[in-house]
Amino acid sequence: MTTIDVPVDAVDLAGSASPEFVEEMFTAWQTDPASVPADWRGYFDTLSWGPVAERAAPHAASHNGHAAEPVGEAHLASELMTPDGIATARAVAIANGAVRLPDAPAGEAKPLPLPTVATGTAGEDRVAFLQDRVDQLVRAFRVRGHLMAEIDPLGRPRPGLPELDPSFYHLTEDDLDRTFSTDTIEGPQSMTLRQIIKRLRNTYCRSIGVQFMHMDDLRVRQWLQVRMEGCENRIQLDREQQLRIYRQMTTAAVFEEFIQKRFLGAKSFSLEGSETLVPLLDMAIERAASHEIDDVVLAMAHRGRLNVLANIMGKSAQRIFREFADLDPELHVGRGDVKYHLGHSTDRTAANGHDVHLTLCFNPSHLEYVNPVAIGRLRARQDRAGDRSRQHGMTILIHGDAAFAGEGVIQETLNLSELDAYRVGGALHVVVNNQIGFTTGPGEARSCTYATDVAKMLQIPIFHVNGEDPEAVAQVVALAMDFRREFQRDVVIDMYCFRRRGHNEADEPAFTQPALYRVIERRPSVHQSYLEKLLALGEVSREEADRIADEHRRRLDEELSAAKRDDYTQPNEAGGLWALYVGGRERDAVEVDTAVPRDRLVDLLGRLVALPEGFQPHPKIAKFLEGRQQMAAGAQSLDWSAAEALALATLATQGMRVRLSGQDSQRGTFSHRHAVIHDVVTDETWCSLEHLARDQAPVEIYNSPLSESGVLGFEYGYSLDCPDGLVMWEAQFGDFVNVAQVVIDQFIVSAEDKWNRLSGLVMLLPHGFEGQGPEHSSARLERFLSQAARDNIQIVQPTTPAQMFHCLRRQVLRMFRKPLVVFTPKSLLRHPECVSTLDALAAGGFQKVIGDDSIPAANVRRILLCSGKVAYELEKRRKDLGRDDVAIVRVEQLYPLPKAELERVLGGYTSGTQAVWVQDEPENMGAWRFMRIHFGEKLCDRFPLVGVCRQAAASPATGSKKSHDLEQAELLTAAFEE
Repeated sequence: MTTIDVPVDAVDLAGSASPEFVEEMFTAWQTDPASVPADWRGYFDTLSWGPVAERAAPHAASHNGHAAEPVGEAHLASELMTPDGIATARAVAIANGAVRLPDAPAGEAKPLPLPTVATGTAGEDRVAFLQDRVDQLVRAFRVRGHLMAEIDPLGRPRPGLPELDPSFYHLTEDDLDRTFSTDTIEGPQSMTLRQIIKRLRNTYCRSIGVQFMHMDDLRVRQWLQVRMEGCENRIQLDREQQLRIYRQMTTAAVFEEFIQKRFLGAKSFSLEGSETLVPLLDMAIERAASHEIDDVVLAMAHRGRLNVLANIMGKSAQRIFREFADLDPELHVGRGDVKYHLGHSTDRTAANGHDVHLTLCFNPSHLEYVNPVAIGRLRARQDRAGDRSRQHGMTILIHGDAAFAGEGVIQETLNLSELDAYRVGGALHVVVNNQIGFTTGPGEARSCTYATDVAKMLQIPIFHVNGEDPEAVAQVVALAMDFRREFQRDVVIDMYCFRRRGHNEADEPAFTQPALYRVIERRPSVHQSYLEKLLALGEVSREEADRIADEHRRRLDEELSAAKRDDYTQPNEAGGLWALYVGGRERDAVEVDTAVPRDRLVDLLGRLVALPEGFQPHPKIAKFLEGRQQMAAGAQSLDWSAAEALALATLATQGMRVRLSGQDSQRGTFSHRHAVIHDVVTDETWCSLEHLARDQAPVEIYNSPLSESGVLGFEYGYSLDCPDGLVMWEAQFGDFVNVAQVVIDQFIVSAEDKWNRLSGLVMLLPHGFEGQGPEHSSARLERFLSQAARDNIQIVQPTTPAQMFHCLRRQVLRMFRKPLVVFTPKSLLRHPECVSTLDALAAGGFQKVIGDDSIPAANVRRILLCSGKVAYELEKRRKDLGRDDVAIVRVEQLYPLPKAELERVLGGYTSGTQAVWVQDEPENMGAWRFMRIHFGEKLCDRFPLVGVCRQAAASPATGSKKSHDLEQAELLTAAFEE
């Protein structure tokens, strides 16, 4: 260690201050030592720097007469280290990135200051000094070596780093052959400085750059150091392995060449320049098989997708070519998707004989939103297989550099990775770094050094690798896959490549990057570069290489010929988990009995209030549980939360998995659910839904992070592989669902039409105008209705606990699978009129329309139709007015629009009776315009139809409670006026 003498009290002084204060004191001391307190002056004086004026002469190494630039962060951080290795607050701030310093230009940084021992002292002190400087150099390579790594296949130079030069540490030519201890480096116990530097440069500055020193866990860092430094970050491949890589790269290159020639001008989003992705994925899957992984879920954007489908996923080239030729237009009228968004599943037998099921998720052009979907799919498969250790499945997420740095859903997905509700044992992230996004370069696309810097939020390594060095890629794949298995964390491979063509094949990249594309035009293909290396090593002959390429071209020609035949038949992919379930039109769905015997309900209510011996709930929760006991005894009607709990309990005890996640879902936003109870003394938790019966299905209720897109995407993905369970996502307020609009638009409402993929996901969206302002009133019913077509989703707004009970049970018990959007209440959760009896759960089912039996049909002169909590306000106003000529009809299911049920309920009323649609929402929101479009001016062709709403508005609701009350009063008055 360095021998600078720093008093202990000085260490305490700096270590206890904030980084900002230390920096302020230090700056003032540099200008005028007398301007800082004596204790701080004494502290800074001990660091052997001296004020600016004193240091100017010995360090005035100048360029064109100008003083040297400020030193880099590694220099200043090392200067602020005490003899005992205790970092000052400033050094800690630098190391953690809280203080950002400019890197010193190469050759201009000031070397580390020399302590007294270095000038003229011999023996042990001199050896200790040199050893300390060597140790600092070793650490510098581990921390900063990635910045010098040759990871760019285009060969653009990277700025030199003075702290990686031995002279920075006053190590001279005479020291290069001096032997030093290398206890901290994997390998021999001692090496010369020359050998140390060579090993470090080979490990950290060749084709692989590694960011791993940001991780806090010393054990994890040391594991990586051993794996990398022991082999100098180079894997030894035999001839067969090298040939396998070459074959993979050749098939990838030939596929792209074939597409360009045979489908001239067609968009394919070529992989050219990034062909190493194919052997990378091949090696990752083979490594996964060696780890006994059974299931791999992949997700990627459009670039290179067709190549991956053909050469990794095993999708028939015939099908891909037929999609290019667009030979079946009649099959895709109003539906389907472009070929480079499609997914595929296959079974693959690895080289070791282990079978792996591969799934490439369907994906829209909204980059990165598929990531949580893929994670959710894998979690569902792990849960189904009972893989609680998360060791037999994995996800591979393939990203673009611009999207990884730019899309916020990346951060949301990374944040899910270590949370119990969403963890899958680690994902492999592969960034295909083309160093450009459409026409935008890195300098315009991100504020950080690397596209992957957001991943440093996790305690994981980031491997940057030159994609033109396939053997370096092989080393990184082995490291990343083994790290994931060892620590069950995410891991990132940032593979630097280039994009040979424009964003698509019709695009001209030289318009915006002329210099870059002059360089790219002169570059040979990646597989040709690797071939030249193998030829030089004598591992392959030119004839053998040509034969590999020719065989693949011949096979593709045969596939194209077969694709054009008139007798081509589309393969049937139905089956598996979804074989029993159907989509299509609701009118074809078979209805089921959702009622549960009363004695069964009573028994389950009793189990729902049972607590472990000695468990002490909050006094208010105890009262809540007493209420449930009263409901079981028939002394009290069921409220909303009781009916919901019974729906979940009955499904779980029938063998249907139940999963609910959302912000505050365990308690409920409105403190109504209390599915998970906390002991007020020990803070232990209890979820009675998990302890109903020994043979029950799992019930999982999770509080989610403050994330809508990521969590909704995850739960949607989960639902894709859990068709026989109840999978729910709950918004804190329905208003916040718009944060996840991409997931709704691109997946939930359109997946059946685009990709023929069904889902039974349930979205619970608290909705209701109650004077809470524009962001706590509306779940935007109108948006869902505007996207409703071909019975793609179900939209309901139940108004009684029994309706909620039957609705949730119907969602699982029917074989009909569609996403279900439930507009749930807020004020109705405790409304004295919003209750149901046990008998209402023990009989009947979900009613799409609830008629009004309280008024004789012959007396009715006005029909009010509505949905949601306004029904209770209308009933109260009718009672207050003493009106016995107004019927109030509740439309509980808004889509698919229940026209037949409406006609039945309205059948007894006189034709020509005025029908009024009443809603809380403004005229341009809610369901009014939807109803008008579908029914026109006459409801069921019998009843003149008008609407009563708030005035059209840009914002859903007023922020004034008194204004809300005034508007509501006017609304109710208008509803009853002739």
